Amino acid sequence: QVQLVESGGGSVQAEGTLRLSCTTSAYIYSSNCVGWFRQAPGKEREGVAAVYRGRSTDYADSVKGRFTISQDNAKNTLYLEMNSLKPEDTAMYYCAAGRYGGAWCLSESSYDYWGQGTQVTVSS
Repeated sequence: QVQLVESGGGSVQAEGTLRLSCTTSAYIYSSNCVGWFRQAPGKEREGVAAVYRGRSTDYADSVKGRFTISQDNAKNTLYLEMNSLKPEDTAMYYCAAGRYGGAWCLSESSYDYWGQGTQVTVSS
């Protein structure tokens, strides 16, 4: 059963922009942690951006100043706007939620629901 559905990935040139969307159920959307992770081939999955209880945000150092996480509460939808994309941003991007997470919302251990991912490819 798919409970988080990502969309918006694609291929873009360096310095380009993409906006990812993640639509969830109201139950999952109300999780303590909601966020975005990514995984490139041969690398560990890493936290990119997250929101704690709809208020506090956190970003990986590698994307600070370039990516913005946001929410549309009426649509139970999470977004990730990615600006000034670099080839090293190429990865599968996953939306995730953690009902009772909160110690650190960029940690995988805070999450228990995962989407199937959307591919982002950035060419030089």
